[in-house]
Amino acid sequence: MATSIEQARYRVDGMDCGSCAAKIDTAVRRMAGVEDVSVSATAGTMTVHHNGESDLAAIEAKVRWLGYKVSPLAAKNPNPAPADGGCGHDHDHGHHHGDDGGRRSVHGHDRAHAHDHGDGDHEHGAQGREKANGLQGHDGRGAGGWWRSPKGRLTLASGAALALAYLIGLLAPATGRYAFVAAMLVGLVPIARRAFMAALSGTPFSIETLMTIAALGATVVGAGEEAATVVFLFLVGELLEGVAAGRARANIGALSALVPKTALVERAAGVEEVAAESLVPGEIVLARPGDRIPADGNVVSGESAVDEAPVTGESVPKRKSVGDAVFAGTINADAVLRVRVTASAADNTIARVVRLVEEAQESKAPTERIIDRFARWYTPAVLVVGALVAIAPPLFAGAAWDEWIYKGLAILLIGCPCALVISTPAAIAAALSAGARRGLLMKGGAVLEGLGKITAAAFDKTGTLTQGRPEVTDVIGFGRSEREVLALAAGLETGSSHPFAVAILARAKADGIAPPALDGGAAIGGKGVSGRSGGEDLFLGSAAAANERAPLTSGQRAQADALHDEGKTVSVLIAGSGVAGLIAMRDEPRADAKAGIEELSALGVASLMLTGDNERTAAAIARDLGIEPRAGLLPQDKQRIVRELQGNGSVVAKIGDGINDAPALAAANIGIAMGGGTDVALETADAAVLHGRVADVAKMVALSRRTMANIRQNISIALGLKAVFLVTTIAGITGLWPAILADTGATVLVTMNALRLLQAPR
Repeated sequence: MATSIEQARYRVDGMDCGSCAAKIDTAVRRMAGVEDVSVSATAGTMTVHHNGESDLAAIEAKVRWLGYKVSPLAAKNPNPAPADGGCGHDHDHGHHHGDDGGRRSVHGHDRAHAHDHGDGDHEHGAQGREKANGLQGHDGRGAGGWWRSPKGRLTLASGAALALAYLIGLLAPATGRYAFVAAMLVGLVPIARRAFMAALSGTPFSIETLMTIAALGATVVGAGEEAATVVFLFLVGELLEGVAAGRARANIGALSALVPKTALVERAAGVEEVAAESLVPGEIVLARPGDRIPADGNVVSGESAVDEAPVTGESVPKRKSVGDAVFAGTINADAVLRVRVTASAADNTIARVVRLVEEAQESKAPTERIIDRFARWYTPAVLVVGALVAIAPPLFAGAAWDEWIYKGLAILLIGCPCALVISTPAAIAAALSAGARRGLLMKGGAVLEGLGKITAAAFDKTGTLTQGRPEVTDVIGFGRSEREVLALAAGLETGSSHPFAVAILARAKADGIAPPALDGGAAIGGKGVSGRSGGEDLFLGSAAAANERAPLTSGQRAQADALHDEGKTVSVLIAGSGVAGLIAMRDEPRADAKAGIEELSALGVASLMLTGDNERTAAAIARDLGIEPRAGLLPQDKQRIVRELQGNGSVVAKIGDGINDAPALAAANIGIAMGGGTDVALETADAAVLHGRVADVAKMVALSRRTMANIRQNISIALGLKAVFLVTTIAGITGLWPAILADTGATVLVTMNALRLLQAPR
């Protein structure tokens, strides 16, 4: 019988770089029952996969024994309520079975998947906010400032001891040497303790080990003053690393703090203020002007502009009215909204984004794995080189022992691997965070790295390149004004929820047309809708159905055919015994679709459209967008085309809704889901565009390429500085002080360079 694998997640405080994460990983991985471990220094988290028989208390104790604070993260609600999503149609018209009609609804298509995130544990609500606040402490500042954190206090103590030793050296030179040794021990004892515990836990070659050997060795050769200074500089460097790393954590963790702590809920006795994390789907909450919306939901009454920038990065507020979806953490601008909650605090948009990014930061990119493998051999090699430098010249060339031991110790400090190990994960964490704040969600470093390599982008049409809902594009009157034609059509469609009816009513509303009240309204199955106005019989339906009632003239038929050739569905309005007008509708391209495809082309990525729609509709949309169409495709056909592209040497990204396109998404090198809020099919694809802009696919590719360039810069900085100081140390130009400054400086430079990705252009 197979053993079930369970998962436990933890917040780990005190990790500053990949070396810290590696020590914890090695120690925990060796414990009984542990199957796998994922530790992210950048996210400050650890995920342990175990067989259910592991002693989790012992695992936590092991991490604390290594010198880190650890606390379990609350488990995810195993049965979150699904978002309220399906939309039915009251009736069907014959003319509503045109090119795109009834193919699929872009809203609610993946609700069944959107709330299921597997067995991952995470924290939300109040704990999520505590985490966000706690992130401020990850950078060494803590709730009361960096000087109150353990590392801050140790650094200040070491600095004070060093200053006191200098003072003693000036006042009593004979005892100065001992004062510096004592000052060194103030900072070195905790470092040596960490080195010892890491060695016992399976990491004998840690940066603390190198530091301890170098400081003690410097004291032995009479360089106690330098040893004390080097220890202090090392602690300062660790503190700076923590500050820099904390900025990356805080950037994504701040998302959790966007959700307000309280919410106004409608109860039988009136409006009551409750904790936001206690909200459950189905409840009605009030969002006043200026309030942050406390939960994901749908507007049930009211109309207001909502600023979605905190969640999606969209700079322009969106107008929300009855039926529209709103996200937790967004800001209601100018009127009261009543919102029906569709997701609990544990499963709202922000919680899902935070969880996705944290899990992504724990997964390693191929480049990061290469660096990790290199680092395992790098530190022992540094020890060997340092020993050879210290011993070989005196033994074989008669050089001075003190001079070359000193140089060997300096090489140990130069060889500290922190800057190299952090070079990749720091950049990836910053890029993932920057992307998430802009609505670009990527499932880990491997996806982020892979996005920069794509050479072909295969787009779905409906809901991806297009809005996913029809819009009225043309209104033509025959003997009547366009406004009258639209008014009569809107009157016939009043009360219908069919997408084409909704399109006609929306156009009438936009044009300020009030639909007239009609008598005897009825849906005629397979044909259209009918009614009476002012004693005149009306009918709205397809051209074929209308032709049975009032034949179209050759000119009218030519106009209808021309609209059909543009991929539009044409409805004919009959008034009395004659044709009163034509109304054409089409699922129009997204406003940024053409620009987005052009941006991809500028990046060297070829685009094509894969759709199940007919050739005429696909060709019309493709013509407008300047993209190659492939039409009339079944899901397996889309998958086959993706395989063919790969067979021709292309690295393919498939962009779709994550459900209908599941086979092609799975086959592609990178699958990208298009959608918004709780509709994003995160479980199906490798990445997702939260606010559904085609141009954001190009932004993902550009972010990936900037990230990989940043990583190359970081590796060059880390190795370049070490190479320079290796040469200058052997040449006798630099010593211990510059060596530790080179290591600390390189780590801080690499981290700060990576943090530039947080400011990636929108």
